[in-house]
Amino acid sequence: MSQLSDVSGIAALAICESLLLALNDRNVLPEREIIGILKDAAAAHMDLPPKEGKAEQHAAVASLINKIIDGGNSVRRR
Repeated sequence: MSQLSDVSGIAALAICESLLLALNDRNVLPEREIIGILKDAAAAHMDLPPKEGKAEQHAAVASLINKIIDGGNSVRRR
């Protein structure tokens, strides 16, 4: 993966995490909804057909999202 692609991905992740925190802080979305969004995102990258050719990359994405859920990075645990 190119350096620019890595930077773009990290920036996108940081922006999304900040948005999720802001939505939770402002009581727009409760924690359970935010966790649901993250779980849906992880599920979208799981169990893709082998012909996709990027199964390893999708598995890594799902794993990272699940680590975010487990670590509580996208919601302020009260």
